[in-house]
Amino acid sequence: MINNFLLVAVGAAFGVLARVLSTNWIKKEWRYTFPLATFIVNILGSLLLGLVTGLSLGTTFSLLIGTGFMGSFTTFSTFNVENMELLRMKNYKHFFVYTAASYIFGIIAAFIGLTFGNLL
Repeated sequence: MINNFLLVAVGAAFGVLARVLSTNWIKKEWRYTFPLATFIVNILGSLLLGLVTGLSLGTTFSLLIGTGFMGSFTTFSTFNVENMELLRMKNYKHFFVYTAASYIFGIIAAFIGLTFGNLL
């Protein structure tokens, strides 16, 4: 049981570092209102979690990469807060595009990841 906690904790530590580094880099390059950094992280996370799930790597790697790394790399809470900020700013166009694109492309990315994972 303690090994499972450690696997998730180690994966989560690397996942959050990957998210902070990637979102900081994207935010430095992207100067527009649309929250591109969170969008990219969540779509990439959907793709990779689909791949990990499709590969059926076993409990150890699923806990380390799927639950730990991908759980802290992706961020549903930031997605929701950014949507609330877009609504507060009355930026309805970006709110709609961000929400729709995140769900549509997230599901497509997870599907692609699962498909490739099952093929390998």
